[in-house]
Amino acid sequence: MKVYFSLDDFSPLDFAVVTTGTFDGVHMGHTKILKQLIEVSKKHGGESVLLTFDPHPRMVLQPDIDLKLINSQREKIELLKNSGIDHLIIHPFTKEFSRLFATEFVRGLLVNKLKSKKIIIGYDHRFGRNRNANITDLISFGNALDFSVEEIPAQEIDDVSISSTKIRKALESGDVITANTYLGYEYMLTGIVKKGKGLGRQLNFPTANLAIAESYKLIPKTGTYTVKSVLFGKMVYGMMNIGYNPTVNGKTQSIEVHFFDFKEDLYNQKIQIDILHRLRDEHKFESLDALKEQLAKDRENSIEFISK
Repeated sequence: MKVYFSLDDFSPLDFAVVTTGTFDGVHMGHTKILKQLIEVSKKHGGESVLLTFDPHPRMVLQPDIDLKLINSQREKIELLKNSGIDHLIIHPFTKEFSRLFATEFVRGLLVNKLKSKKIIIGYDHRFGRNRNANITDLISFGNALDFSVEEIPAQEIDDVSISSTKIRKALESGDVITANTYLGYEYMLTGIVKKGKGLGRQLNFPTANLAIAESYKLIPKTGTYTVKSVLFGKMVYGMMNIGYNPTVNGKTQSIEVHFFDFKEDLYNQKIQIDILHRLRDEHKFESLDALKEQLAKDRENSIEFISK
C-alpha cells in the first residue's frame, strides 16, 4: 500500500476505483466497503484508492466538542495496510477545504486529481459544503463526468448498525467485548513506555507506564483490563490499569501495564497494547497490602480468561 499525505502527491492512475470517508476505527462496516473496493478494482484491472482526511473534519468544524477517536493516524495506517488496498491518501482537512462546493469536490478532486472511473460509497455518505450533497447527487455527477457509482448498503451485526459512535460509547462504558466485536479486532492503545512512580515494583507487580502522544485518542473507562502485546517478537499477556491510583491519592490519570512472566527493559520503547477484557472498576483500597491482594486476584482472573 502506498501512502500519500496530500492529494498533490498523488499521480493519476489509468483506472482508479475510489472510496472516501474518515474511516475512524476501520471497523467491520468499513471492512465491507474496502473489500468491495478491492474486488471491483481487480475486476476492472484497476487500482483501489481510499481518500481520507486528517484531522478528523469534526475537529476542524466543531472544535468545542472534544471528539475522541478510535485510532491514531499510525494505527489507522497499519489497519488499512492490512486491508489490502493499493493507495491511501490522507489529505489535510481545513476550513478552506470544507468550503468546497460539491461540484468543486467532484470535478476538481475525484475527477481531475484522482481520475476516478468508479466510486464505491456508503448509502448515507454526504459531501460538499455543509454536507449538502448525497449519493443521488454523486450518481448524477458520474453520468455527466464519465464515472460510475456503486452503493454499499447499511451494514449490521446482530441487528445493530455498526458505527464509530457505538464503538466509542462501548469503550467509554468499559464494554470492551462489544467494542471488539464491532471492530473485528482488539481495541489498541499505542504509546511510549515512560518511568512511573515505581509503586507497582514496590508491590511486586512492576508496570510499564504508557504515555500516549495523541490527545484525541479515546481512552477506555477507568478500571483494570486483561491485555496482550507483542514485545520483541513474542506475544506476552498481562493486565492493565487505567486510572488515578486512588489508594495512594493519585491526581492524574495513568495507564500502567503489568506483563506476566516478562522482565525485559521497556523504557522508551513504543508498544501496542491490545485490550481483551475488562476485569473490574478502579477502587481505593484501605492499604497497600489490600491492593496487592487484589492485584494477585486480577492476575489470576486474567490468566483464567486467557486460558479460555
